[in-house]
Amino acid sequence: MAVYSAMAVLGLVVGLIAGGLLVTYASWRWVLFVNVPIGLAVAALAPRALPRTGRRAGRFDLPGAITATAGVAALVYGLSNAATTPDGVSHWGDGKVIAALTAAAVLLAAFVVIETRSSDPLLPFRVLRSRDRAGAYLLSLCVGTAMLGMFFFLSLFIQDVWGYSPLRTGLAYLPFVPAVLVTTLVAPQAVSRIGARPLLIAGTAIAAGGMFWLSRTTEHSTFAGGMLGPEMVLGAGVGVVFVVMFLVGLTRVRNDDAGVASSLINVGQQVGGAIGLAIVGTVAWSAVASSLRSQAAAAAGAGVHASAAAHTRMYDHALAAGFSRGYLVSAGVLALAVVIALAVVRIRRQDLSGVGS
Repeated sequence: MAVYSAMAVLGLVVGLIAGGLLVTYASWRWVLFVNVPIGLAVAALAPRALPRTGRRAGRFDLPGAITATAGVAALVYGLSNAATTPDGVSHWGDGKVIAALTAAAVLLAAFVVIETRSSDPLLPFRVLRSRDRAGAYLLSLCVGTAMLGMFFFLSLFIQDVWGYSPLRTGLAYLPFVPAVLVTTLVAPQAVSRIGARPLLIAGTAIAAGGMFWLSRTTEHSTFAGGMLGPEMVLGAGVGVVFVVMFLVGLTRVRNDDAGVASSLINVGQQVGGAIGLAIVGTVAWSAVASSLRSQAAAAAGAGVHASAAAHTRMYDHALAAGFSRGYLVSAGVLALAVVIALAVVRIRRQDLSGVGS
């Protein structure tokens, strides 16, 4: 689990660096094209690398698969189009957003009804009856919500305000690597000594502190003074949470439910990412537009005609102020994760001895 968690987090960082390389030396389209050969390679290697598993009788839950896939797709589409745009215009009331979110609610409700009546459900609800596993899935949702929005807006900030190239932007995330590696190696040993719950509380609190620290970054900050420390703290906290979250998500689960139990953590992260971009984006771009209006009004009131350089300074300040609000939202989501770890997770050290068995 430590190795898997480390690869999951490091894969995100490597993807940011690889994206910078592709955008700098090829084309932004290669960020999408590169997934094709990777997917083909995985498909070719899977029959050789993965062991055969036993088969069991049963029917494939096609209605559940259709409603779940369509429901989540509609939810992600609606959230992706709902966020306030850089011009400060909110789109939560747009017809297509309302239609998509309504369709998502209907489809996901239908999915729940189908699963409760299916003899071979895609999602057996017995998996969710454990408060510890349910807590792990909620933590996954929170982490996805907080982290993806942060990565998106921080990348914009360090390119547009600090003037970094795409490649240099990717390399700026490298300090995550040692922080994540160290904590993912230490976390499994710590679980057996002090338990999962204290580690989840500490990890989410550390991550929330790192995100709050990041929100103090301004247009005048430097990489060493404004980004290095917060991302190392974030990496340390997230590294712990990832390992323990997966362990708790598989606690005392039946062998035939292990795939569902682990996949729900991934679902939480992906859906959380869409929620994060919508919520953080709405707060961040609204604050950016508000800052620009207030600066323009102040300049007009003083009778000052802003030069091109002054406009650039105003825009940089607005981005810094707006994105700072977004990071505060992400910090709040991670603080909510601390509350979830405190209130929901009750797992004991003895319970983890049966993980995966």
